[in-house]
Amino acid sequence: MNGEQLQKMATAQGFIAALDQSGGSTPKALRLYGIDESAWADEAGMFDLVHEMRTRIITSPVFTGERILGAILFEKTMDRQIGGMGAAEYLWQTKGVVPFLKVDKGLADEADGTRVMKPIPDLDDLLARAVGHGVFGTKMRSVITLADRTGIAAVVGQQLEIARQILAAGLVPIVEPEIDIHSPEKAEAEELLRSALLAELDLLADDQRVMLKLTLPEQDGLLTPLVEHPRVLRVAALSGGYSRAEATARLARQPGVIASFSRALTEGLTAQQSAEEFDAVLDASIAGIYAASIT
Repeated sequence: MNGEQLQKMATAQGFIAALDQSGGSTPKALRLYGIDESAWADEAGMFDLVHEMRTRIITSPVFTGERILGAILFEKTMDRQIGGMGAAEYLWQTKGVVPFLKVDKGLADEADGTRVMKPIPDLDDLLARAVGHGVFGTKMRSVITLADRTGIAAVVGQQLEIARQILAAGLVPIVEPEIDIHSPEKAEAEELLRSALLAELDLLADDQRVMLKLTLPEQDGLLTPLVEHPRVLRVAALSGGYSRAEATARLARQPGVIASFSRALTEGLTAQQSAEEFDAVLDASIAGIYAASIT
């Protein structure tokens, strides 16, 4: 593990950029970016276009390690190049941004008000490739819809089981049990999730530390016990469908929590903008998210 990256993730101010849209969410991301589905003929063409979008963001002069601690990449992005280097290598060596890799393969069908992750075949091989690219950590997402104790226990148990496999490979896992912001039982689910996470975190070894990526909660300061837990390197929040204004306002009410936004980061960016317009919109977005992350 890179000690300089660890130090940055543990102590520096800033946020994590989530640039890891997968096949399912890519068409929507491109549509918001001003590119409709008539622009590509097949999946390969679609991924070429989204790589161009991500490259434009990452190579922008306003996208630097001064305000952005890390960036989460999709597997196909890690395998591609930016600026003549591997994407992960470019992030760290050129921009000073710590690279993470999304490792989950999507969600299983809903059971007990939750969706656990599908199996992740060949995870060890993927982790070894990530280490070879200088990646620091990983991210994996589950979804919670209802305040169901059994379902939430299943989500957290699976997340921490796979987290141990990732830790054993020398990487730091971001555990992401997302609660649907439209859940009719959102506040209750958040209480149950916090309790389940605290219980599982207590079982980790003294030298094991994970990161958490959680939905912005209803109760101010709800995440503080997780922020302060000795096995937690950092707690990040996802935007989860909230507008950037709503997400940053909620984030500012969770002390010690940083942002890890995807759609809220790229809100307002389009393929049609000039370089000056694009950089100005991205700069304003980064500034707003950074300010909320350092409260």
